Amino acid sequence: MIQEYLQKAMQTANYEILEEEEGFYGSISGANGVWATGNTLEECRQELLEVLEEWVLIGVAMDHKLPEFDSLSLKVVI
Repeated sequence: MIQEYLQKAMQTANYEILEEEEGFYGSISGANGVWATGNTLEECRQELLEVLEEWVLIGVAMDHKLPEFDSLSLKVVI
């Protein structure tokens, strides 16, 4: 379930080419603070996925409500 949630979130990622630094910037709308940069688009995607994974783990640990991505939500029941 977590992998599917991460994949859905990554499908909503937005990427931009950084002109001055010659690299890429990526972020996920709805996941505040989840962004990354990389020299290549693939490096940026990998870094963004790592940031997203950490963001989800911290959110779950702190009992935050995580956003839905393509009608998929992640809920922890204790």
